[in-house]
Amino acid sequence: MKEINRILTVYEQIDHLQRKVALATVVYVEGSAYRRPGARMLVTDDGRWEGAISGGCLEGDALRKARQVMLDGKPMVVRYDTMDDDANSLGVGLGCNGIIDVFMEPIDPADPTNPIALLSEFNQHRDRRVIATICRRTPGTGLREGSRFVLTEKQTNAIPTWLQQDMKLVMQVGKPLTSIIPVASGFAEVFIERLDPGIELVIFGAGYDTIPLTRLATEIGWRVTVTEDCIAHLAPKRFPEATCLLYADADAVTDKIAFTDRTAAVLMSHNYNYDLAVLTRLLKTDVPYIGMLGPRKRYEKMKNQWERTGRSFAPTALKRVHSPIGLDLGAETPDEIALSVLGEIKAFFSQRCGGFLTDRPGPIHDRLNAEQNTIFV
Repeated sequence: MKEINRILTVYEQIDHLQRKVALATVVYVEGSAYRRPGARMLVTDDGRWEGAISGGCLEGDALRKARQVMLDGKPMVVRYDTMDDDANSLGVGLGCNGIIDVFMEPIDPADPTNPIALLSEFNQHRDRRVIATICRRTPGTGLREGSRFVLTEKQTNAIPTWLQQDMKLVMQVGKPLTSIIPVASGFAEVFIERLDPGIELVIFGAGYDTIPLTRLATEIGWRVTVTEDCIAHLAPKRFPEATCLLYADADAVTDKIAFTDRTAAVLMSHNYNYDLAVLTRLLKTDVPYIGMLGPRKRYEKMKNQWERTGRSFAPTALKRVHSPIGLDLGAETPDEIALSVLGEIKAFFSQRCGGFLTDRPGPIHDRLNAEQNTIFV
């Protein structure tokens, strides 16, 4: 989300009467690469860019290709083969050992369906959606490179029959897919990706250790709400990066917050009674992740108190509670604790265990498999 937000911000600042713009998108990766399918880079004809399609090794050549696209007004797919460092034509040792296809297209600001406009629409709605982009096609298909189809969880119509199965699969699984699909009297190469709204972090408590957690979460592009029952702690100058500062009592706060399947709730008020009241209410919501700062015995005390008062929660509800919160990093300082907490939350929503990548068998990035052939080469 952060990269998309930055691209949208820069795009809005461009004088489109004076400057031409192109968008480069990674649409296929074979082997290893620094960036994955869906990585984007916005380029202007005066050599400025925002975003990245690699670790810095491809951007120079991509700028030259993007200028050509802006001059011609036609999109194209550029293939970078980094399998052999000694033989690559870019003059640098890339070390990625992969094949990367980058779809480059000129942006027409007057076209309401241009890719930047679609990203802006996604950013406004913050819903989960799938976008299919025609990258290449054989003559006679009636399609054009750069045309797109959008599938949302609420809108399933207007998708061609030949695309529906793959788009629904990507919506379900969440992994990008590059596929060559028979259509009409030819074939179309389609890049299909799911866009997910960023993680929304709700922090209950506005103490000193909330400040680095808020700062780091917003730095990686998350939306952050900080809430407390003490209005003095919610001074805007303490949390300039926060998306929302909410003053509310513990017994009413969950009524004022909209939780989604991308929401993480973190309790760190250091006030036992406040955390107990908030947690009791959170367990009645559908928030998927609840983390609690502090020792394990603190949470055990809360469960014992529920038992004494005759209150009970289903095991599935209690399973959402992570206490103590955070990855086992040996964190001590507030900044290190913030890193530990955000690391666990990211691992949770990515459905990863949060261990060392060196211990992970196989590739570090999962992706749907699609049959690739050389029909367009």
